Amino acid sequence: MKLPRRPPRRWLLQLGAAAALAAAGLRPVAAQPAAPTTPATPPATTPASPPPATPPELTSELPGARWRGTGVLRFLGLHIYDAQLWSAQAVSGDGAAQPLALVLVYARQLVGEQIASRSLKEMSRLGRVDDEQSARWLKAMTQLFPDVRDGDRLTGVQRPGVATRFFLNGQFRGELVDAEFTRLFFGIWLSPRTSEPRLREQLLGGRS
Repeated sequence: MKLPRRPPRRWLLQLGAAAALAAAGLRPVAAQPAAPTTPATPPATTPASPPPATPPELTSELPGARWRGTGVLRFLGLHIYDAQLWSAQAVSGDGAAQPLALVLVYARQLVGEQIASRSLKEMSRLGRVDDEQSARWLKAMTQLFPDVRDGDRLTGVQRPGVATRFFLNGQFRGELVDAEFTRLFFGIWLSPRTSEPRLREQLLGGRS
């Protein structure tokens, strides 16, 4: 007995697509004749993005602060946070001698302890951190850094040679009074030896 001819695979795929559209209450759009070819029009120039709004915590902590730059931190392709640099004066070098603020707007959930341990690791790359400092700083950061979610804003304000003050979504979390901690902590982003030179360039140059 001769078996019926099997429908072509392309026809079966088209039938399956039509069935899926019908199940969703949609109808396939009939093919339209190709439009006449016209010369390509150059794309319109995209206007520069406006500067972000000044975080409320900087109104009293850093009077006259201006946005200096924004960059994105990614890890293995994942968007971790957007970083913003704020200061009253243009930042030069590693900015260690200037009042300034770094604002991190998180794009995903992270555990505070992980933020603290990663920060300590990056700081240890930039300068010698002994065991006593390491234990003390990790304990302090673990207390200061909360678990964060998408959209949370963590702000660090540098008081040069004195302390670092931390805020979460505008609410004061506390401060760590330690000149060496302050220098190395902000060096994570601003030191010429940072592990993220592109991010540093964006922060200092105002490019996103």
